[in-house]
Amino acid sequence: MRVVSFLFSLWVWPVAVVLTILFSVAAVAATPFSPTGRTTLYLARWWGRLILLAAAVRLRVEGLQNLDPSRFYVIMANHESILDIPALLAALPSRIGTRFLAKESLFSVPLLGWALKALGFIPVDRANRSTAVGMFLQAIDQARGGNSLLIFPEETRTDDGRLLPFRRGGFLLAMRSHFPILPVGLEGPRLAMPSHDWKVRPLSVITVRIGEAIPTEGRSMKDRQALMDETRCIIDRLRGPRGHIPEPEGECSPRS
Repeated sequence: MRVVSFLFSLWVWPVAVVLTILFSVAAVAATPFSPTGRTTLYLARWWGRLILLAAAVRLRVEGLQNLDPSRFYVIMANHESILDIPALLAALPSRIGTRFLAKESLFSVPLLGWALKALGFIPVDRANRSTAVGMFLQAIDQARGGNSLLIFPEETRTDDGRLLPFRRGGFLLAMRSHFPILPVGLEGPRLAMPSHDWKVRPLSVITVRIGEAIPTEGRSMKDRQALMDETRCIIDRLRGPRGHIPEPEGECSPRS
């Protein structure tokens, strides 16, 4: 299987690079004709689908009935593979206008960085916390402009299948914007392409599970830790058992 994965990956990566270049050019070209950014998000959704197709990864989406197309959310998902991004772009409807918070270094990559700006994605410099206020205000502006925001509360990919500690920034953002939190669990990306590995395992399955929205309106800052704990437990359940190490017994009580 390792040999097959190695040889298959020699095909996938060049195709992924070509697809990314084509998408970036198309996204930048479409920007003047799409002031709301919906066209570029539609293109991004197709980029995600084509990346998964090239990688011979099948996508399953569950819980779309929990999405209200007339509402916007702070979407929070577990993070375990580079394939999380194309899977989420392919799974989430473009009509909710999802913008990602992305590493600032990606914005300096030619073409790709231009496309990320065209999409309205928000740069995050994790090494320089002094820029956090500016990022926070930019994210609030995006939310007030009628866009959902997607955040990986762990901020980085897990290596062993355990959920990493959740950072508080996304929860402060949800509470300040009064957007409900939409918990999303990803099952399978780490098996298809583990963190810090370049090899893809063909014929893998990624499941994106969308949970019920968690309201934030009316919650004060003293409720933040309870909100973080609730969201963490729901995401842990949504990501399923395959390839994951669950939260310690007793950490998450059954949801009433």
